[in-house]
Amino acid sequence: MCEEMTALRVKWRHIIFLVTWLAYASSYLLRKPLGVIKADLESELGLSKTQLGWLDTSLLLPYAAIQLFLGSFGDRFGARKVLSSCLIISSISMVTFGMWSSYPVFAFLLFCNGAAQSQIWPSCIKGLGEWFSGQQLNTILGTWGTCVFAGGVMGTSLAVYLQSMYGWRSTFLLPSFIVIFLGILVSLLLKKPNKSHIEVDTVNISESTSTQQQLTFWQIWKVPMLAEISITMFCVKIVRYCMYMWLPMYLHQFLGYGKSEAGMLSTTFEIGGVAGSIVLGYTVDRWFAGKTILGVMVAIILSAIGFILFLLTSDYGWMFQVTCLLLCGMCNCGPDAILSGTLPLEIAMGRNIQSSLSGFINGFGTIGTILQGPIIGVIVQYYNWMVVFYFMILTSLIGALSMFRASLVKKQSNLKIESRDDLLI
Repeated sequence: MCEEMTALRVKWRHIIFLVTWLAYASSYLLRKPLGVIKADLESELGLSKTQLGWLDTSLLLPYAAIQLFLGSFGDRFGARKVLSSCLIISSISMVTFGMWSSYPVFAFLLFCNGAAQSQIWPSCIKGLGEWFSGQQLNTILGTWGTCVFAGGVMGTSLAVYLQSMYGWRSTFLLPSFIVIFLGILVSLLLKKPNKSHIEVDTVNISESTSTQQQLTFWQIWKVPMLAEISITMFCVKIVRYCMYMWLPMYLHQFLGYGKSEAGMLSTTFEIGGVAGSIVLGYTVDRWFAGKTILGVMVAIILSAIGFILFLLTSDYGWMFQVTCLLLCGMCNCGPDAILSGTLPLEIAMGRNIQSSLSGFINGFGTIGTILQGPIIGVIVQYYNWMVVFYFMILTSLIGALSMFRASLVKKQSNLKIESRDDLLI
């Protein structure tokens, strides 16, 4: 009987892992086309680069704001209901995007899409946390976190294909139907262990939902290390979305690649992210046991070095560009699952606030993605692409510095706990 229960638990863990992986990966099918079609929107509709930057903001502002202030939806209503609803709503909002030529309509549809997608990440983390224990959590979430970057590759590749075959107006149509299907799949398969009569030994997740704590913005901000982790996430994501939303245009306009070539070459950054998420998760568990924050700090420093090398070798040919983009992707994207997955689960320490903490960190990071649109638009329009890379290098180093600060806070917290234990003795 025990062996049957173990086999059933393993089976459902695989199902939950796969369903949530697909769910979050699919969200990029409705985000990445915007970066691919920017050159078309500029040439056909006469939109300026500053206006294109504000379209990024239209998508990402509600995404960040709702995660910051309403990140507890997954804790309150359950991961299955919230995740499936958000997938379906986001796809409905984008299915007609290609039928319009109005800038305000584009902004409104992207706003609706961003608002719906805001709860997808914290709901996925909530759903995963109910099934997996704290042992090897960095490895598990690092592997699962490949959905972020694999989804980006799939989103860009599909958009490039649709753009080249049918024009830019088709780039959101097929992805919308795919995401609707996955929303239905989530509603059928994403279950809690107790609903399936399965016992799961979880270290970081409390099974009790009746004791959920409603935390305000400032209460979450004051949780030890949350501020530093959130600032690091801000720096990492502002750099990542600079690459997501502007790299195809940079490769096309500055390095002279064709539109399709530029779009596909830009996926190298996200392919590096897939490898980085797995490698960093395993590396942190294997060689940085108890020093997760240090591992993340080292990775972010290496990402800054990668951008410097990319800048220095941009005229050397595509092999150097691919190599540097892979390094940048590995080291910038790799920490994502740890920053907004593993660390908030650990900090929650059994309280039913995992979705709130994860949503807060990811939402605060998304403020960076909001700002990158107009910032990069202005830099490119009034300065040049070189300044964009200087900006990304500096921002990466600030993120690494914030991780160093988090390590000091953790050390001080551990000393306080040890001193209390001494007093009890």
